[in-house]
Amino acid sequence: MKLLVVEDEIKTANTLQKGLEEKGYDVQIAYDGETALMLTGRNKFDVIITDIIVPKINGLEFCKKLRESKNYTPVIMLTALGLTADKLRGFDSGSDDYLVKPFDFEELLARIKVQANRNKVKEDADRFLQNANLKMNLDTKEVFRNDQIISLTAKEYALLEYFMKNPNRVISREEIAEKVWSLDFDTGTNIIEVYVSYLRNKVDKTYEPKLIHTKKGMGYIFREEK
Repeated sequence: MKLLVVEDEIKTANTLQKGLEEKGYDVQIAYDGETALMLTGRNKFDVIITDIIVPKINGLEFCKKLRESKNYTPVIMLTALGLTADKLRGFDSGSDDYLVKPFDFEELLARIKVQANRNKVKEDADRFLQNANLKMNLDTKEVFRNDQIISLTAKEYALLEYFMKNPNRVISREEIAEKVWSLDFDTGTNIIEVYVSYLRNKVDKTYEPKLIHTKKGMGYIFREEK
């Protein structure tokens, strides 16, 4: 498991690194928030541990910028600021946990495990798409309806994946041509209709509820209609 520790006090940083590495963690140190932000753009960490008072970009701003960049790695804040208002500022910035200095090292280890496990559950969930009783495994590229596996061609799979990632909104034929086929839409071809028909026959025809619906003159919408 890879951890990032953001701490400007060298002695504290070294102590944390030594203790965490003895527990089997791969630990990288950043002595300021700016460096930490750069490292998160280049590496994938399982958990980030940061002090609030660090140079260049403080821990609160670092966490805000991390979330603004759509990075949702769990963040544990370590700080001497223990008032409720301070904790609320930490959580408002996007942190997941808050530990007041001085803290017990075993408690930090427990907090790391909790955040890492939560992140793992979320990542596992992110590897699947599901709508009603239709499920897609993004790792194995398998599709199931009512737990029965459905065989799809590569292009049928790509079309279904796009539908499942964009539910409950009308998707035009032009958009499908661009996003799934990487082509400019040609009004003289019916390739979109043909593949939607193929897909319907495999994932909708013999199942309920129906999920792929035509919006006349506009395109298609993927949703469960009861």
